[in-house]
Amino acid sequence: MKNGKTITICSSASFYRQVLEAEEKLRSAGFNVLIPDTARRMQQSGNFEVSAYKTWYSNDSHWGKKTELMKNHFAKVMEGDAMLVLNFEKNCVVGYIGGNVLMEMVLAFHYQKPIYVLYPVDATLPLYEEVLGMRPIFLNGILEKIWR
Repeated sequence: MKNGKTITICSSASFYRQVLEAEEKLRSAGFNVLIPDTARRMQQSGNFEVSAYKTWYSNDSHWGKKTELMKNHFAKVMEGDAMLVLNFEKNCVVGYIGGNVLMEMVLAFHYQKPIYVLYPVDATLPLYEEVLGMRPIFLNGILEKIWR
């Protein structure tokens, strides 16, 4: 993939610090980069504690906020030329991908956008079959493979 293209980064909120690091590397390589709104808010506040942002778990009236965040990132997936999934280890699952990222991947898949996944997905992941069925490009931990 040549630089100048737009890459949308998707990941669990637990990895938003790494999202910002990847954003910087991709921008340095000449890509335009779209990231989740909450990742930017975390960067601006300096607070990367996920529970501080997922207020809908403690306040039912905040579920609309979750809805808007999802819609906003779906729009970014549509705007991007490709998707990069950052899937580090979480809860003892190697290459963790959760439900929200799976939904974003499905959107990219449906619209035939290349899907790059940073690490292989553990075969015990409940979404394993669906992830592999989308035929993503696994980077095996080497982000630079996107622009080589």
